[in-house]
Amino acid sequence: MSVIAIPGARSSASVALGACLFSFTAFWVAQRAAHVSMIDLMVYRAEGATVRAGGDLYALRATPEHLPTTYPPFAALLFTPLTFLDVPQLRATATAANLALVVAFVWLSLKLVGDARVESVWWVAAAAVWCEPVWTTLRYGQVNLLLAVLVLWDLSRRPADGPARWAGAGLGLAAAVKLTPALFAVFLLATGCVAHLRGGDGRPWLRHARGAAAAFAGATLLAAAVLPYDSWRFWTRMVFRMSRVGHAEETANQALRGVLARLLHTPAPGALWATLAALVAVTGLSVAVLAELRGLRAWAVAACAVTALLISPVSWSHHWVWCVPLVLLLWTRGHRAAALGTVLVFCSYALWWVPHGPARPELHQGGIALALSGLYAGAGLVFLALAGHRCRRPAGLRP
Repeated sequence: MSVIAIPGARSSASVALGACLFSFTAFWVAQRAAHVSMIDLMVYRAEGATVRAGGDLYALRATPEHLPTTYPPFAALLFTPLTFLDVPQLRATATAANLALVVAFVWLSLKLVGDARVESVWWVAAAAVWCEPVWTTLRYGQVNLLLAVLVLWDLSRRPADGPARWAGAGLGLAAAVKLTPALFAVFLLATGCVAHLRGGDGRPWLRHARGAAAAFAGATLLAAAVLPYDSWRFWTRMVFRMSRVGHAEETANQALRGVLARLLHTPAPGALWATLAALVAVTGLSVAVLAELRGLRAWAVAACAVTALLISPVSWSHHWVWCVPLVLLLWTRGHRAAALGTVLVFCSYALWWVPHGPARPELHQGGIALALSGLYAGAGLVFLALAGHRCRRPAGLRP
């Protein structure tokens, strides 16, 4: 029986691989036909060039759209190799690298939910590349998939299983490039503290959090040594300027702040957003910690990711690549209707159906337009509610 099963399994994996390669090829052709600018990649390249030239990183305005530098200085250090390629080579290399990261992200997501079969990886990757957050990530040449892979690689090992080599390194490096992943370290710290207060052993989670903090500090100090002026300017001034990232009311902003800005017809939702974000942060982290302590690692990671996206001042639509593990988690845990609904939200491109653009029509939305332009945040809130309900069920049920 096993002799017969092996060729069958290889055949199945080969068919899945072929489907994935076909999908990726079609994707590459579609992106080229759409003449994608990969505008964020061009900003990264300009940041790397500014570092090499010794320029003022946070005075930079790159591309015809005059986009500023928004990431911490450590990211600019990592972008310096981009300057050694001409633009066509850079675009091709970045697209190929991001497609490889799609596969890695899908594999880690399936590993998280307990179904990392080879054929599953290829089939899911073939479909995932067409969902709006992934499409837009590759369209802009963004780093979202790299950061998500770092986070999932780090969290694919359970702290309770004992100390893991390099535990926290992925989280710390991701947070040094872009601050949002730092919430995962807060989640680990909170889990360790709660476990200790309950009389358990919280040291594994605390060690993991310390590892993340050490990696973040090391990367940040390295950037400070190489770019002292830019580091001082970022950590004392730029980090507090939410407007430097973009307009809160833009349709692409799928964070709570964006939804409120459009709902209230104001570019600055202010105290109401701060209050709501704090409430969601506490609720989301509580759900993640409870899930983790019940051994539901997949639910914990997904809840923490969604919470980070919701409470960030700006979460562009392409930041929501975390929809991939969300769908896989919901599907493998029997929430098929919720999984299909999530697929519909993130594959419909519905948020782009509403008026948007430099004239800021988002400030005058109403009715259906408001609903469509808040779909991602709405899906995130629904997921947190479902995760909270799941975590209140008896611990002996299926994780």
